[in-house]
Amino acid sequence: MFKDTRDVWRYDESPDTPNLTNHGHNDLWLENNQFPRVCNVINEIKKDAQDRMEKSVEALKNQISKVRTGRASPSLLDGITVEYYGAPTPLRQLANVVAEDARTLAITVFDRTITPAIEKAIMASDLGLNPSSAGTTIRVPLPPLTEERRKDLIKVVRGEAEQGRVSVRNIRRDANDKIKALLKDKEISEDDERRAQDDIQKLTDNFIKKVDEALTKKEEELMEF
Repeated sequence: MFKDTRDVWRYDESPDTPNLTNHGHNDLWLENNQFPRVCNVINEIKKDAQDRMEKSVEALKNQISKVRTGRASPSLLDGITVEYYGAPTPLRQLANVVAEDARTLAITVFDRTITPAIEKAIMASDLGLNPSSAGTTIRVPLPPLTEERRKDLIKVVRGEAEQGRVSVRNIRRDANDKIKALLKDKEISEDDERRAQDDIQKLTDNFIKKVDEALTKKEEELMEF
């Protein structure tokens, strides 16, 4: 809750849904229009922080989805690009990728002339996969992961998760710096600053939790046999 000392406006929010509401009248206070304007500035800072934190978590999820597990997942090939008419093109734009079964990916190529290029791109990746083709279909079997390889991959995704946490915390720092600048310019009080920073910390905790949940889910997938 964000509330000024004159009890004119209150800032009610969940981590995902900011909302500014009017709770009373103080003609002298509203006459100079200062507090509503400052509230809007604070809301914008918090909304910007929330949007950037969401993007950081989505970027993490996208990155760790490319780490191979023992289970066939089409997202495993999201990072594959293929030379097509002289330009590196995402595999997703050139073919349809599905999980044929728990251990096999099936790739249906839209233009069969680039089938060899797609196979080459998959083999050149660091995924350790050996595709085979028949017509416009490429099958990619996923060999079982060794225990040692699983542990190595868990280290990789934990490193990615830590980068995600750092990104979220950097966004918190940026938002807090903007709030401090408002205080320095005497546009808000120390109480306003403290409340705004408390709200930003709640956002941070919420998105750090989402990072941890994404990591836990990926670790569980990596440990599946």
